[in-house]
Amino acid sequence: MTDTDTRDLLARRAHDLLERNEELTRAMADPDVLGDSDRLTRLAQEHSDIGPAVEAGHEYLRLLDQLGQAEELAGGEDELAEMAGEEAQDLRERIRAMEERLRWLFVPRDPLDDRPAVMEIRAGTGGDEAALFAGDLHRMYTRYASGRGWSVEPVSFSEGGAGGFKEVIFVVRGRDVYGRLRYESGVHRVQRVPETESGGRIHTSAATVAVLPEAEDVDVHIDPGDLKIDVYRSSGPGGQSVNTTDSAVRITHLSTGLVVTCQDEKSQHKNKAKALKVLRSRLLDRKIAEQEAARARERRAQVGTGDRSAKIRTYNYPQSRVTDHRIGYTTHDLQGILDGDLDALVDALRVAGMEERLEAATG
Repeated sequence: MTDTDTRDLLARRAHDLLERNEELTRAMADPDVLGDSDRLTRLAQEHSDIGPAVEAGHEYLRLLDQLGQAEELAGGEDELAEMAGEEAQDLRERIRAMEERLRWLFVPRDPLDDRPAVMEIRAGTGGDEAALFAGDLHRMYTRYASGRGWSVEPVSFSEGGAGGFKEVIFVVRGRDVYGRLRYESGVHRVQRVPETESGGRIHTSAATVAVLPEAEDVDVHIDPGDLKIDVYRSSGPGGQSVNTTDSAVRITHLSTGLVVTCQDEKSQHKNKAKALKVLRSRLLDRKIAEQEAARARERRAQVGTGDRSAKIRTYNYPQSRVTDHRIGYTTHDLQGILDGDLDALVDALRVAGMEERLEAATG
């Protein structure tokens, strides 16, 4: 999107917000509305919510108008034209600064952004090397979570033969978790020389990442009769209960075929509760995709995560390079990324996703 395109989009959005603000002001003065406390409350809340964006939009349009006048005067050859040219340059800088603020104000915040995120990492093509890479991704995200003060709650895991994970599921909790992690869904590819490769040849392996907003009980209704619940003995790390009690739980949702397992807790009841949370999140993810397809939600847009078979990122060890293919973002700090230094990449993805949402909202 060019600077001109962005300016046109923001200007249209500003005009739309100013018109909506006037509509709300008139409506709240309507005698019929004044007699309906519920409706008045809803309108007043919307009026309050859009207030900062309306104020900023009004200022943005004023600056654009001033810039147009200054550029017109700058077309001459007298002293006034020179002064107008300097003023126009100052206005352009102020407008650019205002546009950074407007990008956040003009895009409605997704209420799911503050939800915890259910993360599922699975080894893809590449055998043992893919499982090791899935373990690297798990370590990367847990370190990123730790650096932001988030908590990580394990749900289930299946270890690879040479280490790492065939599959690992965990929940990340904290402020703005899903909002920051939602763009990580997709195929992550690694290019490196495996430790078992004596010839030093570079191999390409992959792992898939799925990020789901944690569902609340009211989001999705699950019919108990639609569930098949199996219990079995845990395996792997887990203390004295491992291989001694049937504490692990497998839940199958019969109507969709979704299967969730949990073996992290020693208690069968706790494992069942965790597994149900993951199942609800998967069902909510499906529900959102179906309901919001017409809105070109991020998951179906260029930066989005709807097609989890799409390659989104490559981690190239020989060049110490990480490239996100959706936005053309490249960094040569591979080790920093793997150590959880993801903020710059995550911010770039959020801005790209925000611009797509802005274009969809104003186009």
